[in-house]
Amino acid sequence: MTILEIDQLRKEFQMHVVGGKRVVGLDGVSFDVADGEFLAIVGESGSGKSSLLKCLYRTYLPSGGAIRFESTDGSVDLASCSERRLLELRDDEIGYASQFLDEIPRVPALDVVARPLVEEGVERPAARDVARDLLTALNLPEELHDAYPATFSGGERQRVNLARAIAPRPRLLLLDEPTSALDPETKAAAIDLLDRYLTEETTVVGVFHNRDVVAQVADRVVVLDDAALQRVVDVETYAEETSSEIDLAESEVGV
Repeated sequence: MTILEIDQLRKEFQMHVVGGKRVVGLDGVSFDVADGEFLAIVGESGSGKSSLLKCLYRTYLPSGGAIRFESTDGSVDLASCSERRLLELRDDEIGYASQFLDEIPRVPALDVVARPLVEEGVERPAARDVARDLLTALNLPEELHDAYPATFSGGERQRVNLARAIAPRPRLLLLDEPTSALDPETKAAAIDLLDRYLTEETTVVGVFHNRDVVAQVADRVVVLDDAALQRVVDVETYAEETSSEIDLAESEVGV
């Protein structure tokens, strides 16, 4: 079953500081996402990865095309549905973790993570227990659980952000470089947590730079290049392709 269908998605940006010049962020991108799969989005910097994810969450309003999401109560075009409907879906079915935490002032990390569970009706003590387990799994020191994320380092904030996004196990989870600021040990813990905590009822679409992370978590890989879709391949094919590219690069420099 297809849970998400991206059809000729376009995004253009108007650069007012340079005389209104229009820059293409996405150029007619189309692909499907199967229910329960983990789809990785990769590409060089500026290829359109984050623009794509922000259009899916509608942080960016698409310039054209459709994003058909199979909600529990019918198909919805995320590119054109009302703001009210979009907010309902974000509350009930769609989660998002950006690279940066937009924290609520003077709210402890534990309550930041527990909040989406409480909003779903989970009792606050139980929600905080889940939050504590997630933050512990992500190697956030216990003494920081009741501290304010505004005082945290970038990597610590990223752990809180990831824990908050996965806590309610949304039907569709969008991840934008969720491990970019993490040290290798914590990055490995985050990958393990995604595998252990999320179930097949959560479909994941994530932007990643690290080839090894993609090889560990993804089922299929969407490759973007210069704002356009280059190809969609299974993760085994992607791993073979990137391994060949590394071998070729090493041979060219005499490694």
